[in-house]
Amino acid sequence: MEIVRLFDILSRYQKKFPDQKVALAGKQNGEWREYSLEEYVSITNNISFALIKLGIEAGDKVAIIATNRPEWNMLDMAIMQIGAVSVPVYPTISERDYHYILNHCEAKIAVIEGAEVMGKIANILPDTPQLKHVYTFINRNKFPYLEQLIAMGTENPSMEELKRRSAAVKPSDCATIIYTSGTTGTPKGVMLSHSNIVNQLLNLKQIPSPWSNKAFSFLPLCHAYERMLVFLYQYLGMPVYYAQNLGTIAENMKDVCPTMMSCVPRMLEKIYNKVYSSGQKLPKMQQRIFYWAIRLARRYKIQDSERSTWYNLKHKIADKLVYSKIRETVGGNFDIVVSGAASIQPRLASFFSAIGMPIFEGYGLTETSPVLAVSSRLPHGREAGTVGFPLPGIEVKITEQGEVVCRGHNVMMGYYKDEALTREVIDSEGWFHTGDLGKFTEKGQLVLTGRIKSLFKTSFGKYINPQLIEEKFCESPFVENIVVVGENQKFAAALISPDFEFIKEWCGRHDVQYTNPEDIIQNERVYKRFAAEVAKYNAFFGDIEQIKKFVLISDEWSQMTDILTPTLKVKRNLVFQRYKGLIDNIFGVKEEE
Repeated sequence: MEIVRLFDILSRYQKKFPDQKVALAGKQNGEWREYSLEEYVSITNNISFALIKLGIEAGDKVAIIATNRPEWNMLDMAIMQIGAVSVPVYPTISERDYHYILNHCEAKIAVIEGAEVMGKIANILPDTPQLKHVYTFINRNKFPYLEQLIAMGTENPSMEELKRRSAAVKPSDCATIIYTSGTTGTPKGVMLSHSNIVNQLLNLKQIPSPWSNKAFSFLPLCHAYERMLVFLYQYLGMPVYYAQNLGTIAENMKDVCPTMMSCVPRMLEKIYNKVYSSGQKLPKMQQRIFYWAIRLARRYKIQDSERSTWYNLKHKIADKLVYSKIRETVGGNFDIVVSGAASIQPRLASFFSAIGMPIFEGYGLTETSPVLAVSSRLPHGREAGTVGFPLPGIEVKITEQGEVVCRGHNVMMGYYKDEALTREVIDSEGWFHTGDLGKFTEKGQLVLTGRIKSLFKTSFGKYINPQLIEEKFCESPFVENIVVVGENQKFAAALISPDFEFIKEWCGRHDVQYTNPEDIIQNERVYKRFAAEVAKYNAFFGDIEQIKKFVLISDEWSQMTDILTPTLKVKRNLVFQRYKGLIDNIFGVKEEE
């Protein structure tokens, strides 16, 4: 049975995997709560019955404001199978953004998680007249809650009406509006049809191995990338286990032993740094073996044919002595780790593939449903430094300006209520302009080289691509995040957000007293160590691209401080605004000869 609408996944799931004991799972009160396929379908249908009872019609918008949990999927499917439009919203955004999004999409119902979100929604209710109902996931003694919504459906079954509504939904209908968190400007409502996302699943279904049978999820379902993958997991009959929170990822992975998950490069970098630092605690002989194995892993060639017999023999020894022990700490049975949302450094792709966590890199945008190109099992389908081949049915070309553009079944329906903005990004011939710079290799793999809007020109008229510099500097365990600045200036400079956990460890090893972030960035020895690190990575660049001055930032750069997006990308414009005085001061001082 093939699917044409997203909620068709459920009927296919029942027919193809009728004995599935666990479809979805999440932690409740410290224990895994596993939902069978039968429970998943039953609760989903009861939510649909309740939405019908509440007067939700085809085309109406229903918002889900929550972190990942099994009930998220039940709500999502329940909304779509009655022809309504699912609007996922991050539970970490500002009250102002909730006001904008809920009014812009004219949501009739919002299902929300957490006391903080509840407070923000309660504050904006007087100014969101179309929002008729608010439900919380648990009883918070203010709004009705999910159990009551499910009970309403149980008491008001309307299977015939559900079937009628489901049958009326066309593949070309809007399934969801995803508001891009973005790194700039007002959130844009990206309209994706059932067909947009279904075509993704049909083109990606052959990438996991047949034996891959359990998925782990911790990236936000509000993001198109993770949500599409969770649809794919369900299409393939894989149970989906959700991390309890970001702090329990390692512990949860060890519990679950997944075969597949997605990640973002920054998180893989942090895992790598933690693994690398762990070798410092080993006895001298073990330490030598450990770091020999790490160096070997960084040279790993992803294509089997490119590894020599001698390398494979050394790899086998390293796997027995070192890599197998690393795998044990993360559950150890991976078929695929999908990396997306930003470019991954080749050394990381090699390292994780070498230790038994094969990296498959994907590329796309919310507007492209989201995958445009991805690593595959085709010959040369996985090569470090590339994002693989474009998906079948998608045309991709590089313009004269070096921009990646595409057209095909993956291109969005448009931005909700904004035809002018839609025309700005989708030209008259149907090409969607990604804003990314790229090129093709001789073998046809796509390589990304930066963002058009991130490029800047110095006062000498030389262009600098800050992302290339930032990606290289982020290889340093001292650097959590970095933003390169210098538009219309004589030189490039940088704001560096240090990895304070690593610095604390470094201080312990070098007899430097660590107090707090504000004080430690003023420490002369720490600053000199950063200067040495900057010099080390400057050596990879020409003079005009080198960082001539830098400032260490003690403020936390996170989602909570609004500097990072949910996929851990830096909001550059916000950094420029928030640290304008600091940046002006860097360039206000006359450049030293």
